Amino acid sequence: MTTPVKCTACDGRGWKIVTRRGQVTATVLGYETSSREDCLYCDGPEPLAEMFEWEVFLTADGIDEIGPCGTSSQQAASMDALRMALRQVPANAQAWGRITHRVYDFGTVPDDWSRRVIFKATLDAAGQVRFERADK
Repeated sequence: MTTPVKCTACDGRGWKIVTRRGQVTATVLGYETSSREDCLYCDGPEPLAEMFEWEVFLTADGIDEIGPCGTSSQQAASMDALRMALRQVPANAQAWGRITHRVYDFGTVPDDWSRRVIFKATLDAAGQVRFERADK
């Protein structure tokens, strides 16, 4: 049994509770489980790490095949890498790309809930890369 504790981050307006993140997955994989305190009122601590993944897809006969891809901790660096990769695709290939924002949090296994596509990129006839913000 745990005792509720007043949160100091939000000046005592909220109560902290102990949450177990990734408890089931850790148990199945045989890893040690972890826990941390989360406040019910405020947003809590900052995420451990956020990454921006970029991927290039080549479309042939209606099928998308993955091409070059990479990861960066900065959005601008991912956009530059995607731009360079799309420009290196042969002119006769239909290519498009995307930038995905992913948050890696304490004690969790990355999944689709922590992943969100933020930009889609296409290559126009002049060889310029056009970025469009993805729907939220």
